[in-house]
Amino acid sequence: MTSPEPWVVEVTRGDLVESEHRVRLVVLGPDGSEELRAGPVEAPMLPRSAIKPAQAMAVLDAGAELDDRELALAAGSHSGEPGHLALAAGLLARHGLDEDALRCPPARPLGLAADHAWGERAPTRLAMNCSGKHAAFLAACRARGWSLEDHLDPAHPLQQHVRATLERVAGPVHASTVDGCGAPAFATDLVAVARLGRRLADAAPGTPAHRVAAAMRAHPDLVAGPDRLDTVLMTLLPGSLSKVGAEGVLLAVLPDGASLALAVVDGGARAVGPVLLEVLRRRGVTPPEALHTVAAPPVRGGGHPIGAHRVRL
Repeated sequence: MTSPEPWVVEVTRGDLVESEHRVRLVVLGPDGSEELRAGPVEAPMLPRSAIKPAQAMAVLDAGAELDDRELALAAGSHSGEPGHLALAAGLLARHGLDEDALRCPPARPLGLAADHAWGERAPTRLAMNCSGKHAAFLAACRARGWSLEDHLDPAHPLQQHVRATLERVAGPVHASTVDGCGAPAFATDLVAVARLGRRLADAAPGTPAHRVAAAMRAHPDLVAGPDRLDTVLMTLLPGSLSKVGAEGVLLAVLPDGASLALAVVDGGARAVGPVLLEVLRRRGVTPPEALHTVAAPPVRGGGHPIGAHRVRL
């Protein structure tokens, strides 16, 4: 089904529609054919962290040695749980490095519980949700003998390799800028993002794509964290794969092997979950209640459910 217009996610409060979000999306079926599109899905956009699986593939292809838990962390945006930080620190230490080698900015943990437990401690680079990816970047540089200090420069051999990998497994890069973590942010389009999902779904054993997909599925808790969409989706729906990106972006491989890529036009992340749930329903999957609670939580008034997040059909 093709629509020139994005889908609309309504946020209701009582009987009123309080807010609306427009969502562009494309679904590629298990055979790679386009089964659904809404809105201008070939327009340039920034997938942000939704393409971390491709960055992890590039790191492996460059010769970095990561075990599956480290690989899942590298492909994810962790919550900053103690185990996440210990894993990133261990990856650095194994390559003779420490937190000072990271070039991502200091931050507090992304997860609500982890941030609360952090207390009054100062932000650190290790707590930044992209520190797993950055530690893997450094491991790749060690493996290839590339310089460390400037490894986030778009002209650095590592970032040139990441860009080439993304273009090979997904599609053309239209432009680049700087992501929130300081790494290059490559602009592509939603069709290319969906192709990345299909590459992960169909990868031959032993390839970097297969290793990344298997690691994410085996360790969903390292891709995100408690009560976050990526972790909950992969935990509850075996065979699925999920990676959100900032500003309301999602790449998801569904249980039947279809690939969904979406972007909320206004960047409102709360519109991501309702669209995912609707696509699952259209593919004959009844979303578990625990997934519904995370993906489309009720709108509350006075502490009680008073409204909903829903796709306007």
